[in-house]
Amino acid sequence: MAQEVRGVIAPGKNEPVRVETVVVPDPGPGEAVVKIQACGVCHTDLHYKQGGINDDFPFLLGHEAAGIVESVGDGVTDVAPGDFVILNWRAVCGQCRACLRGRPWYCFNTHNAKQRMTLTDGTELSPALGIGAFAEKTLVAAGQCTKVDPAVSPAVAGLLGCGVMAGIGAAINTGNVGRGDSVAVIGCGGVGDAAIAGSRLAGAAKIIAVDIDDRKLTTAREIGATHTVNSRETDPVEAIRELTGGFGADVVIEAVGRPETYQQAFYARDLAGTVVLVGVPTPDMKLDLPLIDVFGRGGALKSSWYGDCLPSRDFPMLIDLHLQGRLDLGAFVSETIALDEVEAAFERMHHGDVLRSVVVL
Repeated sequence: MAQEVRGVIAPGKNEPVRVETVVVPDPGPGEAVVKIQACGVCHTDLHYKQGGINDDFPFLLGHEAAGIVESVGDGVTDVAPGDFVILNWRAVCGQCRACLRGRPWYCFNTHNAKQRMTLTDGTELSPALGIGAFAEKTLVAAGQCTKVDPAVSPAVAGLLGCGVMAGIGAAINTGNVGRGDSVAVIGCGGVGDAAIAGSRLAGAAKIIAVDIDDRKLTTAREIGATHTVNSRETDPVEAIRELTGGFGADVVIEAVGRPETYQQAFYARDLAGTVVLVGVPTPDMKLDLPLIDVFGRGGALKSSWYGDCLPSRDFPMLIDLHLQGRLDLGAFVSETIALDEVEAAFERMHHGDVLRSVVVL
């Protein structure tokens, strides 16, 4: 029988979000209903609210979440009621050309629940990234549920569902940061700081954090940066080169998503070094680089999709590292809030006052 729960709805472009009653259907084949325990407030949710993703309003926001599987539909074998899970927005299909080539982290046919959640009047909701977790319960494809050790705090675990995984994966999976490498991270929000944490975990010898906000640089140093550069006051390319013997960093991770900062990343890397773009640009942005420089500097220019993660592989591993005290995921939680405080959390996020606000239910 369908259930009625509270959820945070974005009713229209740039309209304030509000808490509404959401109807969650019973899970169909391949689906699961998850009781949400915590969900981070991510920039992507703000982009949905602003109409920056698409105009399929109303949206049920929230996607960076963890909770308990309440029920599953026919054919579900990987998770069962009672399992503690992190939700992911790229449930791999196992059948597309990427999956069949043994690269499921690039899956080109990820899937979501087929049924739609609704308002009480029958209005269909568009769940953010196929999840919609600013709610007491949500309906997802069972493949979007990754079972992890229930000893971890839900407020911490859920962050791996998006931003923290994107940053850690950009360093470890996409950038292949290794022991003794020098790394520069441009943009020290949640994703950039996670890239710093990932670089530290991988054994980087030098981690240079770049931002225009001294508050963010202080946090970056607490998370693992060995050096900081305020790019409002100093040319970041010259500063990174000076800190790396005049050569540039082995890996530069761009976590802003703007042409200007991407150019800085491009020229701040060493010859044959790697640039990783994990910041998300807008469709109108264009990049102008001399092709001779692209050729002459060699190396690799990469984009990182969701940290090139495989949730079934990466989520349990990172949770285990956290529980062992080797990865401080708790450092990313700035505050915990209630469902009706999401609009105010968006404002704090926009002004750079928090690393992550987390809705706890």
